[in-house]
Amino acid sequence: MSSFDDRRKGQEGKFAHDAELRFKAEARRNKLLGLWAAEHMGLSDEHAKEYAAEVVASDFEEAGDEDVFRKIQGDLKAKGASVSDDMIRKKMVELVQTARDQVLGES
Repeated sequence: MSSFDDRRKGQEGKFAHDAELRFKAEARRNKLLGLWAAEHMGLSDEHAKEYAAEVVASDFEEAGDEDVFRKIQGDLKAKGASVSDDMIRKKMVELVQTARDQVLGES
């Protein structure tokens, strides 16, 4: 019985750890995406950091990535930046791996 409990606790711990890493990687991806978009909008370094924080916060509106995509898309269009939807989506995918690598490197 003790062996079963130990295994269960180990699996629960791994699940919690993996979920935390996913959350951190998603937040990091959103921050990096915000900085990328800020560059295309011509924001200063200070405003770029503030904007990146807004992008991270926008991810809490609904499940999935569409809330972040809509924020970036709308803001880029409002600033007159010529960035296509495909470019935004491609950058989102690209930054997932970058963010994971960074978060894992910090662990």
